[in-house]
Amino acid sequence: MTGREALAPVRAELLRAARADAEQALAEARREAERALAAARAEAGAVLDRAARAGTEEGEAAAVAETARAARAARARELAAQGEAYAELCRRVAERVRERYESEPGAAERLARRARDLLGPDTRITAHPDGGLLATAPGRLVDLGLPALVRRALDRLGPEAGTLWQPDDGDGRPDG
Repeated sequence: MTGREALAPVRAELLRAARADAEQALAEARREAERALAAARAEAGAVLDRAARAGTEEGEAAAVAETARAARAARARELAAQGEAYAELCRRVAERVRERYESEPGAAERLARRARDLLGPDTRITAHPDGGLLATAPGRLVDLGLPALVRRALDRLGPEAGTLWQPDDGDGRPDG
């Protein structure tokens, strides 16, 4: 069995856990984004109402500027909520990976085999300070530390990660 095959169950579990955590974080981010957007729309509507009552050119210009400001503020709140959701996803995935790594017999040995498969039999292997392993060979380094493994797993979501913040159609599928 190759090192890659030996790590397949770990990769599958990481991806499953990342998706489950992403769904939770996504729901939270969506609620926060919806609240932020509703508040911004209400604020923009109030500004437009005040400008319409004033009926002056100056009021209309102020309404346009205020609406643009409110839209920027709403977008900033939405992006902040997305960033918080992603940070929480990363934290949860890292926690789950650490728990799994520490509880799974032979995880370190499988990582060491993978490192030797990549760098050869003379690979020098040391423990990573945050869990996992670092492997070196002359002029080469393979980071199999848990933080790097988590980053790689989340990076593999690629464009799919963007769907975490799209509203869904009510059936759990991205809308639009």
